[in-house]
Amino acid sequence: MPVKKLESNALYRRCDAKQLKFETTAELEDLAELIGQPRAVEAVNFGIGIQQNGYNLFALGPAGTGKQAFIQHYVETHASGEAVPPDWCYVNNFADHRKPRALELPPGKAVQLHEDMDMLIEELGATVQEVFQSDEYTTRAEAIDQELNERQEQAFESLNKKAEAKNIMLMRTPTGFTLAPMRDGKPIFPKEFRQLPEEERKHIEDDSNALQEELRETLHKAPQWQEQSRQKFAELNREMAAGVVTHRIDVLRESYQHQPKVVDYLDDVEEDIIGNFRKFLPEEQRRTSLFGIELPGQEEEMHWFNRYRVNVLLAHDVDAGAPVIYESLPSYNNLIGRVEHQALQGALLTDFTMIQAGALHRANGGYLLLDAIKVLTQPFAWDALKRTLQSGKVNIESLGQITSLISTVSLDPESIALNVKVILMGEPIIYYLLSYYDPEFADLFKVQVDFGSQMDRSDNSQQQYARLLATLARKQQLLPFDRDAVARIIDHSARIADDNEKLTTHMRSIQDLMQESDYWARERGESTVNAVDVQHSIDAQVHRADRIRERLQEETQRGTIMIDTAGSRVGEINGLSVMMLGGFSFGRPSRISARVRLGKGSVVDIEREVKMGGPIHSKGVLILSHFLGARYALDYPLSLSASLVFEQSYGGIEGDSASSAELYALLSALADVPIRQSLAVTGSVNQHGEIQAIGGVNEKIEGFFDLCNSRGLSGEEGVLIPATNIKHLMLRNDVVSAVEAGKFSVYPVSTVDEGIELLTGVDAGVRDAGGKFTDDSINRLVEDRLIHFSMQLKRFDRPGKSEDDSKGSED
Repeated sequence: MPVKKLESNALYRRCDAKQLKFETTAELEDLAELIGQPRAVEAVNFGIGIQQNGYNLFALGPAGTGKQAFIQHYVETHASGEAVPPDWCYVNNFADHRKPRALELPPGKAVQLHEDMDMLIEELGATVQEVFQSDEYTTRAEAIDQELNERQEQAFESLNKKAEAKNIMLMRTPTGFTLAPMRDGKPIFPKEFRQLPEEERKHIEDDSNALQEELRETLHKAPQWQEQSRQKFAELNREMAAGVVTHRIDVLRESYQHQPKVVDYLDDVEEDIIGNFRKFLPEEQRRTSLFGIELPGQEEEMHWFNRYRVNVLLAHDVDAGAPVIYESLPSYNNLIGRVEHQALQGALLTDFTMIQAGALHRANGGYLLLDAIKVLTQPFAWDALKRTLQSGKVNIESLGQITSLISTVSLDPESIALNVKVILMGEPIIYYLLSYYDPEFADLFKVQVDFGSQMDRSDNSQQQYARLLATLARKQQLLPFDRDAVARIIDHSARIADDNEKLTTHMRSIQDLMQESDYWARERGESTVNAVDVQHSIDAQVHRADRIRERLQEETQRGTIMIDTAGSRVGEINGLSVMMLGGFSFGRPSRISARVRLGKGSVVDIEREVKMGGPIHSKGVLILSHFLGARYALDYPLSLSASLVFEQSYGGIEGDSASSAELYALLSALADVPIRQSLAVTGSVNQHGEIQAIGGVNEKIEGFFDLCNSRGLSGEEGVLIPATNIKHLMLRNDVVSAVEAGKFSVYPVSTVDEGIELLTGVDAGVRDAGGKFTDDSINRLVEDRLIHFSMQLKRFDRPGKSEDDSKGSED
């Protein structure tokens, strides 16, 4: 049965603007829900609702489908009604300042604690100085000092009196105390002492030795008296400091009585301030001295004020809801936080006040949105994210410590409990690769949120799509679009989807088109965007990207690239392929040729032999070779050698959409029947000779149309497409107009027989009751040729074959 060419109304499904119940998009309400993604919406509802470990989400879908915008909007709406998570802060660990303590507080309390501690230190900085400079402290300190002096003076006075009674003088020297005999209140010099009678000298020496022993005992007691005095000073200092500090700490304890960890911290602060009260005194009162000379002291690792500060890591408003964080640069430090350092005199110093929160901290108690490919491309980030989710704690570690590249001692902050829902977003291939190669991935991201690139097209969905366009227009502050413009965008949406029964959900493309249409409307001084502006934008987008297409067409017109669009040729056919350059794709006609001769039953794919053909293309060639063997000369061995090639092809070829064209060329060469060059072919073929659907059908038809149109249409030109591709047709208006005028044709074919009849004008032929094809049909000619090859090969294989018998034939 002859194949009927398609009518013009089958080439383009037009949205009827009259069915759109509005004049401009300004009349339409905003669209609150996401259209065309019911599966994704259901998955998000489930993933956000379930509160079990491992039920994090992975949103997969093509870039530009709006998955991030939808998920962020949905999560923010949901999070606004959730409980506000607690605040977190880091404080000094007075027992080991290298291990700062983490404090969890109710929302809003972290900032309050920070302010309370700053105010406490500010007050103590003044009051401690006042107390230790007060008359009371001075009087009591002087009393302790005086008591020590009196005790020492009394001891030495008593000893001095005993010495005077025995005519011995107690003298104070720079090196200490010494005893010397005296007479009349004056010391006796050694020369005079040696002149004294021996008995008197012995008596003086015995008295001196006794007094020396008593002096030694007195000097031995002096350090004990000084220690007792120091203890009294310490008790006085502690009493005075506690009098200032304890009252103020008690006020804070009362404020934070429901936070036991904060109360424990305040107890430690109280002890530390009392024990280090001198840090609150003026600088000159802190330093020790020796004989009035100041000694250099070791600098504190932390400024005394920082010692009692509160580092607010996370602070929330009491009515803010759960946090929703999108981290655009998910590096290791940006995810888990970091400890900063300060350079000072050639050294790097740090303390707990330099601990900075990461995205996991900020999202704790809420939701964290991450781009999967960005996480995976940041060193150590993916492992850190998995480790944190598995442990349920955020532990801040420097990369230097993890990799053992730095051996210096750093801070080891206390880990913080983590309760977060992580939502990864990425291309489907990323999800599938992680599922296959990372065994931990499935345990951590159990919810798959699959965003499709298309939605069904119906009258209702077109109305919903119009509301979506109205929402986007208002969001981007664009001019209103009239209904003709909306109808044109809907038509273009179907073209992007490559299906007249579908609409694209690639919102980036639609949004770009709307913004550019708005630009052209404003350039014309219009208050609304119409269909002319939309079409201008579409044409401008194509023009900006089609330099290579124009160059190829120009070289074809000049004859550099050899493609015929008129006449007939044996074993040659116009195949159609699609080239993709960035985001722009276009159809390109190519000459495919076939040569046959006697051989061993092989069909050589020249593209494959030179490694320019991909595996799918090679598969198509193998299918058509087996189609030949299964259809023709079943009782004879397949005895041909055939070659197939894309002429003037200088790049790689992939896909099976040209397999039907290659088969037609091969049949033409075998039957020695020419093919009309005014026709081009696309479609893959299976082993049963059925023509299968292919991609890029619109671009392929338009590519051949442009070539024929540039040479002048005669009405003979056309394209053969698979019948199953009719629903994918959304051709340009000029192609539709040419078909309507009878100057160009599109033929839907279902089988190889239908296609070869159109291409050659010769009946394909069917087998009769005797198993033979119709006389003079294409199939009969092909089968006869193959039987001839087989018979020839049989003759050549006989022993003693003649030289004349060895001649082969080639077409």
